[in-house]
Amino acid sequence: MPKENNERRPEEEISSSYQISSENRRAAFRAMLVYARPHRFTFLTVFICTALAISADLLQPYLVKIAIDNNLLIGKNDFGELLVICGIYFGLSVIGLTFTYFQNNLLQFAGQNIVGRIRKELFEHISKLSMSFFDRFPNGSLVTHVSSDTETLNQFFTQVFLSLIRDGMTLVFIIVLMFHLDPTLAWYSMLLLPIIAAIAIGFRSYMRKTYQLTRTRLSRLIAFTAENLAGMNLIQAFHQEKRQEQYFTDRNTSYLEANLREIRTNVFFNRSFDLLGNLSVAFLTWIGGRAVFHHEIEFGVLYAFITYIRQFFQPINSITQQWNTLQSTTVSMDRLWRLFSMQPEIRDAGQPKSIPLPEVKGRIDYNHVQFGYAEGIPVIHDLDLHIRPGEMIGIVGTTGAGKSSLMSLLCRFYDVQKGSIRIDGTDVREIPQATLHRMIGLVQQEPFLYSGSIIDNVRLFDESISHEKVIQACTFVGADALIMRMKDGYDTKLSERGSGLSAGERQLISFARIVVFEPRILILDEATANLDSHTEQLVQSALQIVSAGRTTLVIAHRLSTIMQADRIIVMRQGRIVEEGNHQQLLEKQGYYEQLYKHSQGKPALGAG
Repeated sequence: MPKENNERRPEEEISSSYQISSENRRAAFRAMLVYARPHRFTFLTVFICTALAISADLLQPYLVKIAIDNNLLIGKNDFGELLVICGIYFGLSVIGLTFTYFQNNLLQFAGQNIVGRIRKELFEHISKLSMSFFDRFPNGSLVTHVSSDTETLNQFFTQVFLSLIRDGMTLVFIIVLMFHLDPTLAWYSMLLLPIIAAIAIGFRSYMRKTYQLTRTRLSRLIAFTAENLAGMNLIQAFHQEKRQEQYFTDRNTSYLEANLREIRTNVFFNRSFDLLGNLSVAFLTWIGGRAVFHHEIEFGVLYAFITYIRQFFQPINSITQQWNTLQSTTVSMDRLWRLFSMQPEIRDAGQPKSIPLPEVKGRIDYNHVQFGYAEGIPVIHDLDLHIRPGEMIGIVGTTGAGKSSLMSLLCRFYDVQKGSIRIDGTDVREIPQATLHRMIGLVQQEPFLYSGSIIDNVRLFDESISHEKVIQACTFVGADALIMRMKDGYDTKLSERGSGLSAGERQLISFARIVVFEPRILILDEATANLDSHTEQLVQSALQIVSAGRTTLVIAHRLSTIMQADRIIVMRQGRIVEEGNHQQLLEKQGYYEQLYKHSQGKPALGAG
């Protein structure tokens, strides 16, 4: 809902390039692992399959060592024994393939289910946050969280987690086998561990900053794109295409630079290990070769050792290749944890009052209400207004007068800072939000229609509302004729925001929603502002039908919309300055008369 004098704050909570403490990072990690807990037996099975697959793979070089030292080098040439070794080697290959297949499928199953649950609960959580959250948080960034950040978590469970288990176990098994083959060469190999640790620690902080920067710039790019697509008609109307293209280019270039920096860092990090691996093989070949020449070890041992030292760097390379995903996952977990940690500012009372909807009369009392979107900047000042059940109230005033804020407070999108708003004597803060929103029907200047059929848009996908009730509602407001002219009638599929329908047709469908859901209080927020005169007459007729028997509040840009209202409230700078019916207000020759003359194209002395 539009607001007056609301200073929107930047997206400081999540998408900025923040630095999060290690304590909060651990909290975020623990919060995400809660989702993995129901799949612990699946992960245990993955662990077992991984251990068996690794064991099968690592025993193969040992079999070759036996064939070399116990058969070929001593001239035994026992083809039967070699055939047995070949058969075992083949069997180990099949075992490794089988358990690798099971491990990958089980992990994908668990990972996809975990991320599916996170994505579902994230959407549910966002939908429960207060309107003030959406005021300061761009939609594009929310799309990033729901899609990109959750997909990064999916990569963590299906790629990084597997790498940590598989490659970590591989390193342990290789070290055990190397010490079993020759402790001296194994200790020489262990000299590599401090060097590896030093490189990893040296890169860790820098890489995390790099990935945070990339994610932040991507979020800003998506937010900018979503904002421009939503306002493309305005951009074209004011010929701002070139300017917006330049803004997009700047953000796209910024993201490109961050991406290239990330790639350079990742390549340099991985190639450092490649170089270290090649130097290690050369060093151990020299040390081991001298030992073979001096008959201190057998050639098969050296062969197996060189094979293992090469395999030793494969899991390290694999882990480092997943390092960028791990860093991205850390950033994504931080962002999602912060988002999940946000609580709605508007909550139901501890003991909400149960109010049967059929018993709602529709009396509304604004009791000395004060409210502002920003601290210390009130938009509504000590407003006192009392509305009788079934009364139609018109609310007029210039932009910034506080009209829409009055409606937002009634719907409890925000809470009053002083005073109270009551419906039938009950404070709206004591009414469950689900009940309150069934009491109140809202028709905005731009009614929102979803992708789907017309019938689903009228009943808002509530299948408990019958097809016949929807048709009756549409007939009641005069929308049935235009719907039946469409190819598929009520089953006609609408695209996003109902493109293809005129503004008046969209409004008629929104009126049909009111009839279907039967609220006792009706709010129309500039509902006819964008309509031509002919369409406005159709909507006005529907409005008279829909408002009958309901307490109706009409925020009007066109004064012709509310001339027949029981009472008109004139607002100026957050205060009620005049009230009465149309004729009474004109007779006062005050601010309303100035607004009326201005709407008629006549000069209004002292208007302001």
